[in-house]
Amino acid sequence: MRNPGCCTLLLLLLVVMDLTQFCTGSHWLQTFNIVIWEPGIINPRFIHIGYVDSKQYQGFDSKDPMAILKPRAAWMEQELSEYWNVETSSILDLSQIDRRILYFMVIKNKHSIDDYHTLQEVYGCNVANDGRFLSGHFRLTYYGYDYLTLNEDLSSWTAEGKGAEHMKSRWENASEAEKWKTYLQGECVQRLLRCLDLGKETLMHSDAPQTYVTHHVRPEGNVTLRCWALGFYPADITMTWKRDGNNHTQEMELPDTRPAGDGTFQKWAAVVVPSGEELRYTCHVHHEGLPEPLTLKWEPPQTIPIIAVLIGLVLGTLVVGTVVIFLVWRK
Repeated sequence: MRNPGCCTLLLLLLVVMDLTQFCTGSHWLQTFNIVIWEPGIINPRFIHIGYVDSKQYQGFDSKDPMAILKPRAAWMEQELSEYWNVETSSILDLSQIDRRILYFMVIKNKHSIDDYHTLQEVYGCNVANDGRFLSGHFRLTYYGYDYLTLNEDLSSWTAEGKGAEHMKSRWENASEAEKWKTYLQGECVQRLLRCLDLGKETLMHSDAPQTYVTHHVRPEGNVTLRCWALGFYPADITMTWKRDGNNHTQEMELPDTRPAGDGTFQKWAAVVVPSGEELRYTCHVHHEGLPEPLTLKWEPPQTIPIIAVLIGLVLGTLVVGTVVIFLVWRK
């Protein structure tokens, strides 16, 4: 039996992990709908989260006392009450549809209705800076079992799992792919452009990354050089290592860009190099917040030669001795 709190946390982590998978130099709108089935509850919990780029702009939770769509960004408060009333009504209708889909998946997979089950729906559109439609996507996940994905052509489906295969057949007969294509290329794009207009001061700005290189000696004797970029926005960034001016990406470790939790992003790129050859490697960072690309390298810590320390000690001793002799003579 799954714990609903754990399921919710895992699904929200999937949301965060999915927020950087779009084209460079573009904007995107994504919607996450989550249905959580708990034994003994007549209406499963329904959560709706809307994002523009990495910013949550609206949200709904059926467990809230008022259960209405609410703004999650200050700039969304410019929308009139009519928008919130219409959208709340649409989301309430959608919640009933998704609950029926979840029930369908449970029955088709012959799973116990006395267990916890979840359904995740993720869809959105990606536009260029000039507003041109670039891509759209839709995916339905019966958590841990079935996946139903709208293909890149926005005209066909790929299904994995018994319940998803049955749902695919039903949706093909109902021309659901064409409906989603119309939504993604039309209403979704218009909503995204509207958000970009309302929140331009927040969404259209850029924060340059804070960068530095760290040095870590490995047990094997070689060295890990890690190039860091912190506190940047938007998420699009390019980080590469070069050796003697030539690209050195074959053995480079480059994890996905991750949200920092404060609206900015962070990323690092690492290479393992022979000890003593660190200065042959340079890290190159490209980001729209930078006036020009950065080139960084590891800077060895400044050390004072031992002979200079000894000379300093000797001179210090002579000065102190001279002062003492002078004071004794004067007395």
